[in-house]
Amino acid sequence: MSLAKLYASMALTIMVVTVVSLLLFMGLLYLLNYSVSLQLVLGFIVAVYVIQWLLAPYIIDALYHVRPVKPGEMPWLENAVREISMKSGIEPPKLVVAEIDIPNAFAYGTPFSGYKVAVTRGLLEILPKDEVVAVVGHEIGHIKHRDVVVIMLVGLIPTIIAWLGNYLLRWGWLIGWESRREGGSLTPLAAVALGAFLVFIGFILNLGVLYLSRLREYYADSHSAMTVPGGSRKLMRALARIMLATGYLKKHGVHVERYGQLKTLFISSLDHAFVAHGYSDIDAVVEEIKRMKPSLLEELFSTHPHPAKRFRFLESLALA
Repeated sequence: MSLAKLYASMALTIMVVTVVSLLLFMGLLYLLNYSVSLQLVLGFIVAVYVIQWLLAPYIIDALYHVRPVKPGEMPWLENAVREISMKSGIEPPKLVVAEIDIPNAFAYGTPFSGYKVAVTRGLLEILPKDEVVAVVGHEIGHIKHRDVVVIMLVGLIPTIIAWLGNYLLRWGWLIGWESRREGGSLTPLAAVALGAFLVFIGFILNLGVLYLSRLREYYADSHSAMTVPGGSRKLMRALARIMLATGYLKKHGVHVERYGQLKTLFISSLDHAFVAHGYSDIDAVVEEIKRMKPSLLEELFSTHPHPAKRFRFLESLALA
């Protein structure tokens, strides 16, 4: 995938999901006459969405035992954050360490809590410094591109549609009865059937949101490639080491899934583990992963692209 194709795919996905969602949503409001009960449900969904967004940074801090990096504790990484942020045209995010064993990294925050880039203790233990910097370049890309906000806004109406579908499946008979009493055309059976339809449509639309999430991962990868010298190769090696270490932990009985509450934030999905047999060179591991054939069904429900596809994309940037 080229950068031009990536930009076009992101724009098209956002447009299709947003337009289809809005059309369905407006039709739904018209059909249900924007009743008081519907207003309450909509208000509740939006309130939950906003509260989750506001509280998420504090929940993440608690779940992953996040602590701030003390001034001078890791000057090489603090300097890298400043330099990459300057190239990106943004204020440097706060550098923090998540005191957990799994090797990974993530970016999070809001304008109210401030933005943060977190590297886990496990990541710092297994990656060379230059590869940690490439990982940080990816995470700063997420902050620059406002990926959390983009995914949240694009996913809002599909989430509302799915919630309304579930609401109608449970309470459609009552809404249909109320509609008939007020002279409307919506019968109880039709309301329940509409609920089932909306659940299905919400599911399809959320597949589009997942696809957009995978595209934004490519976008963040490209940011590392463009802001870190040799970033493409270094990020491929870093991702390969993360996959190897995750595979090793899984093989030895460590339940890495217990850290998966917010795995959509991670640079590498916990599902993408790799067990190497007889490899001593990390570049050989990169080549082996690059030759893997992704499962379409597996990727369809993932927030992250398959590593083989990410590596091929990064390689195309290195050769450009």
